[in-house]
Amino acid sequence: MNHIAIAPVLVPLVTGAILLLLERTHRASVLRMWAWIGMAALLVTNVALLREVLDGDTVVYLLGDWPARLGIALVVDRLSALMVTTTTLLAIPCLLYACAGWDKRALHFHALFQVQLAGLNGAFLTGDVFNLFVFFEVMLIASYGLLLSGARGARIKAGMHYVVFNIAASTVFLLALGLLYGMLGTLNMAEMAVRVAALGPDQALLVRAGAGLLLLVFCAKAALLPLYLWLPEAYARAPAAVAALFTIMTKVGLYAVLRIYTLVFGSEAGLLADFAWSWLLPAGAATMVLAALGVVGAPRLRIGVAYLVLLSAGTLFVAFSLGNAGAISAGLYYLPQSVFVTAALFLLADIIQRHRGGTGDYLMPIASMPGKTVPALLFLVAAVSVSGLPPLSGFIGKLQLLNSVPEDVIGWVWAAILGSSLMAVIGLSRSGTRLFWRVDPVAEGVEAPPLRRSELAATMLLLGYGVVMTVFAGPILRYTEATAAQLLAPSEMIERVIGETPVLREPSR
Repeated sequence: MNHIAIAPVLVPLVTGAILLLLERTHRASVLRMWAWIGMAALLVTNVALLREVLDGDTVVYLLGDWPARLGIALVVDRLSALMVTTTTLLAIPCLLYACAGWDKRALHFHALFQVQLAGLNGAFLTGDVFNLFVFFEVMLIASYGLLLSGARGARIKAGMHYVVFNIAASTVFLLALGLLYGMLGTLNMAEMAVRVAALGPDQALLVRAGAGLLLLVFCAKAALLPLYLWLPEAYARAPAAVAALFTIMTKVGLYAVLRIYTLVFGSEAGLLADFAWSWLLPAGAATMVLAALGVVGAPRLRIGVAYLVLLSAGTLFVAFSLGNAGAISAGLYYLPQSVFVTAALFLLADIIQRHRGGTGDYLMPIASMPGKTVPALLFLVAAVSVSGLPPLSGFIGKLQLLNSVPEDVIGWVWAAILGSSLMAVIGLSRSGTRLFWRVDPVAEGVEAPPLRRSELAATMLLLGYGVVMTVFAGPILRYTEATAAQLLAPSEMIERVIGETPVLREPSR
């Protein structure tokens, strides 16, 4: 049995446990050392995972040595390896930024950070829907702690909104699981795919209801219109390093939609084949337009960045719901790029806020900003990338998506993508003008706050990921194309999971 599949979950859990034991008796430097040891181990694990799936192989890990239909199964394919790698690459600069000093102000930060990574990785690796719920809850409990650590006033209010909304979504999730288990007798995704394909008309109606509730939950997690109201304020109020890590959170819902509704309810699902995509395409386009308007009208930079997260979610919903290999491949290329650049903007907003003093990140052309050259250059690179302008990776992703739109919907889908991109350019131009150009002159003797090297390095690293994705666009697109082909032909994965047999071991003597 290949134990590498459990490592992305086990490594951060063990690291988090060690950090909990050490945090009351050791200084911050010791906690940071162990956090970085865990991060290095996780990075090595990710490299090993990618090597396992590069040739198209699917790794199945039967936790507890039970058959997949009865026990917990972890599944590693190209898609899950991509998502786990994206999470790890995002976590490194987030941790680096937090270690500049904010981690000292947040109780249990390092332990919660590792538990968050375990929940995220587990959600991407699990092969059954119930354990997807379990990892969702692990991830969300850790995020509650990270969001509310040291919180006061407006952050408490936004955090409680976030908590209540997600608890309500989790309740609906449980109802959906109960209905699906009652009708299908299993929650393993591969087993569900086989049984859904054989459903008769009488059973299909209730299974459709359960799948609809499940889709509602995933869309709420991904902040699809109209279930987005929890996101802008919560992300805007979160500490910078936490908000940057949260940019991957909406992608968990998107991943779940892509995984389950191609595997279980895909083209081979009989009476329930492809029932979700016709709803998601217009909803994704509407989300894009709404988010672009939010970017244009945002009173604060952080709120504008939160709407950019929402814009990327809408774009990905459009890409996945088109249902062809080219669009899914373009979406999978665009996904990590959008995560990295929006995370960089959250970190940059925090740096700008300190430079502007009491004015913070409000988009008002009234405050001076000493030492604005470096933040302005970083903002320019981030704005070009996130809005989809050439020559960076955002442009490549959106160009691939536009080229993959079917002719029957090309008019209004192109209008949604290009129109939202144009509004994003307008909103970011407005933000840049008010932050860096139309500002009061710096008074004599006023020095710029020092740029902390670790914070600057974290922001530049995130933007550097986008540059690397531009330079190596060819190999990455070949990987995403292979991933899309694997998703649209799930029979091999189904056979691999169902055919995996437990390894019976003799009792130790």
